[in-house]
Amino acid sequence: MQHIGIFGGTFDPIHWGHLLVAQTALSQVPLEKVIWVPSFNPPHKKVVLFKHRWEMLQLATKQNPEFTVSQIETKRSGTSYAINTLMDLSSGYANTHWYWIIGLDTFKTIPRWYRGNELAQMCDWLIAPRLLGGETIAESEVICKQVEQQFKEQSVAIDWQFLDLPLVAISSSLIRQLCHKGQSIRYLVPESVRSYITAHGLYSSKSE
Repeated sequence: MQHIGIFGGTFDPIHWGHLLVAQTALSQVPLEKVIWVPSFNPPHKKVVLFKHRWEMLQLATKQNPEFTVSQIETKRSGTSYAINTLMDLSSGYANTHWYWIIGLDTFKTIPRWYRGNELAQMCDWLIAPRLLGGETIAESEVICKQVEQQFKEQSVAIDWQFLDLPLVAISSSLIRQLCHKGQSIRYLVPESVRSYITAHGLYSSKSE
């Protein structure tokens, strides 16, 4: 049986923190590969066009053969739900044990997700601690056990573990803010991504 991770998000833009999380998942579990799934039209978020986020992901991951970028979110109309993404990916990968790579803040919301009770049991959950500080690991464990208890009360089991990675104070919102102010983002994102952002004028005050 192969072991594959799914890493979903807006990636607006992808940065070194994302790459560190994915690489840690590869080596810690270990996984055969990580499939990056950029959201096509995320609800409640204003993001740059999918084609730009897709291209930046391609540039950032192309030198790692264990990384694959999926366009599966573009193949469905309407609201995209995580369980649909996993089911669609599963149809193309037989005999696979799935892992979902997720941030702590998002993990807390799984009990409210569409068909969350089903999804919780369909994969293992690899949790990245808050990269900007916030909760300690001990406090984070309490949060995760609270989520586990919520599911247990509904006779649902959820398997999770933390990714053991250094805290990196980088976020996509920080990068967008720096670009908006005309400040450098060198060393926050791969150089190929920085060049792409500059060439296309993404996130600058002029692009609004």
